Amino acid sequence: MKIFSDIIMADLADNCVAKGNIRLCNGSNSSSGRVEVLINGQWGTVCDDSWNEACAQVTCRMFGFTNGSGVSQAYFGPGFGQILMDDTLCSGNETSLFDVTYTSTHNCNHQEDSGVNCFDN
Repeated sequence: MKIFSDIIMADLADNCVAKGNIRLCNGSNSSSGRVEVLINGQWGTVCDDSWNEACAQVTCRMFGFTNGSGVSQAYFGPGFGQILMDDTLCSGNETSLFDVTYTSTHNCNHQEDSGVNCFDN
């Protein structure tokens, strides 16, 4: 495990960068990837139903970036395991993706996993 500032490079086999209970996986660098969340001790993905730019911006701010854009349809490859968030409704003012409205039941498959590209303005 390598530590970069307060971002932890998780299992290198997973190609994930984690910060607390959220991580970006399978991106080309530490500012992009499939969004995965840790809920009740289990990592899972976020379905792209209702995923929007506001949700991407909230996610990117959690990683210390000022801005971000969202991608859908498993742009960074399909995840594994559970899909833990669906129908995320973000205003963009939330401090955490866990503060947004979402459902824990889903009607998705991993071809609908969401992702982000984060950047600073």
